[in-house]
Amino acid sequence: MKCTLTLFAMAAVPLLPATNVVAQEEEQEELTEITVTAARVANTRPITELQSRGLPEGQADVTVRGGLFENTGFKAGAVTIMDPQTGHYVAELPVDPEFLAAPELLTGIDNAIAGFNSNIATIEYAFREIEAGGDVLLGAGSDSLRFQSVRLANSAQTAAGRDIGYAMSAAFSEGEGTVRYGDHEFSRFNVLLQFGGDRRQTDFVASYQDKFYGWPGAYTGFATLPETDHTKTTLMLGNHRLEKDNGFMEFGAFYRRLEDDYDFDRTTNESGGTGSFDHETRVIAVGLRGAHTGSRLDWHYAGQLTSDELVFSTDLTEGRFTSRDYASATLAPTWTKAFAGDQEITLRFGATADWSNRDGSDVSPLLGATIRGTGRSSARYLSMEYAETSQLPGYTALNSRPAGLFGGNPDLGREKARQLMLAAGRDGESWDGKVTVFYREDDDLVDWTFATGAPFARQANAVDIDVLGIELFARWRWEDADLVASYTYLDKDADYGSAIVDASFYALNFATHRATLALRYRFAGDFELLWDNEYREQRDNPLRAGSDEALLSSLAVTWSSPGGFGLALTVDNLTDDDYQQFPGTPAVGRQLSLSAGYQW
Repeated sequence: MKCTLTLFAMAAVPLLPATNVVAQEEEQEELTEITVTAARVANTRPITELQSRGLPEGQADVTVRGGLFENTGFKAGAVTIMDPQTGHYVAELPVDPEFLAAPELLTGIDNAIAGFNSNIATIEYAFREIEAGGDVLLGAGSDSLRFQSVRLANSAQTAAGRDIGYAMSAAFSEGEGTVRYGDHEFSRFNVLLQFGGDRRQTDFVASYQDKFYGWPGAYTGFATLPETDHTKTTLMLGNHRLEKDNGFMEFGAFYRRLEDDYDFDRTTNESGGTGSFDHETRVIAVGLRGAHTGSRLDWHYAGQLTSDELVFSTDLTEGRFTSRDYASATLAPTWTKAFAGDQEITLRFGATADWSNRDGSDVSPLLGATIRGTGRSSARYLSMEYAETSQLPGYTALNSRPAGLFGGNPDLGREKARQLMLAAGRDGESWDGKVTVFYREDDDLVDWTFATGAPFARQANAVDIDVLGIELFARWRWEDADLVASYTYLDKDADYGSAIVDASFYALNFATHRATLALRYRFAGDFELLWDNEYREQRDNPLRAGSDEALLSSLAVTWSSPGGFGLALTVDNLTDDDYQQFPGTPAVGRQLSLSAGYQW
């Protein structure tokens, strides 16, 4: 298969052998509430949605519950790895997905505790324990698509009983794309060292990723502009986790450097000056997270200190600063009481304190309650929570010149989100389901806006938006099949204040109604069929060409042998729907791919 699409599809083309498909799919059950804004590939969880600029090998945004691309953070171990230039690159996490456990989606109070500078959600990864072995994958597809990956790993035990392991990997991908000027070239290299034993694990990872992609109207929404984006990302990260009888403690640190060369018209020659859109950013951070079980209360805590710098830019030169320090600390006591009849109630409360040397500070409360049954065959629960969060905008919004396609606004400040959520659900062996209703107030949310009469003149503006959402989710399991269905309703009421705008490129680019249906069917012993379907009714946008309705489908058939060999045939965008994920940006066409892998 082309790739197993986890959230790394936006960041690093997860080129996994076909033999890993089943495990990856089974592990992603927690991603049931995410709306991830890229082309559908390889039939992952149908509730997830990727909104892409071209193929996932290119670039895609991540949104949750009607938020924007900068409202979702990515956490590896104890630290949230961020990009200070723009949220479009926040998912540039160049770590091999095989080094990490399946992601968990944190929203509401969980996001308020563990997140950093991410108002709506955090996607959290833990490091896997290294096992000796390896795998190799070769694949090809239509539109000159070619991809390869190789991984090697080994582990040993010292005389003192400590485990020592290492893993190395390399991945490559290239293709011409389904439209003219839709090509990409991608490479990623990883080295991981791991020390474990005695309920503790220390990981050191060094990663480098080089990604070039082109797509007409990728960021501008004007298909006449053959845009390209070339990023080079370096990441050095260390993380230590200690498990205890009464909880855990985890701390980590990272250094991240990203070089970006964006061109809105690849047919012109750059001067190297203003208008070249060349940038370099650096980020260093330390973080801590843990939980401690006490006699009366359980204590959850987290914190992160981050320092960033806009090292160089040809165009982000109009703001008030090019470096920033910011910190966040959360403390959340939890009280649990068991009652007769297999019932228990859990109360969570606390607050997050955010600080920045450029934007002042903010304190955000959180409060939640859950009543849960603890029966053996199934568990029913009812939960309600209120969570406040805050974050700061990136340098593209703050430091761009005030006029043009990417007009900046140096007066933008701290964004605030206040969310109230009510959920009821059932966890069972044969089926489970969940109903969620939420209401959120986004204050001073940074959005890119314009007037319909002047679509080339856009600016980052603060907007207040009231968001109402309803989410329905159900999953059924049989011996040879799994079926997942979901439905989401969203409504937004936006107030742009005194700004003279009547159109939004991001905040109001959402589906009012969205339904998904996914089937995984295992047959003939070693074969599996994966089928994803999505129907959506998008809110009208003056830049979108074509229909606001879409029916998207992807199909894959995989074969894996007990000896470690695997094959996968995948068809993405089976219906060849021309629906534009971003208004004015051409859709990804139908693409066929075949891959062969061997795992030992």
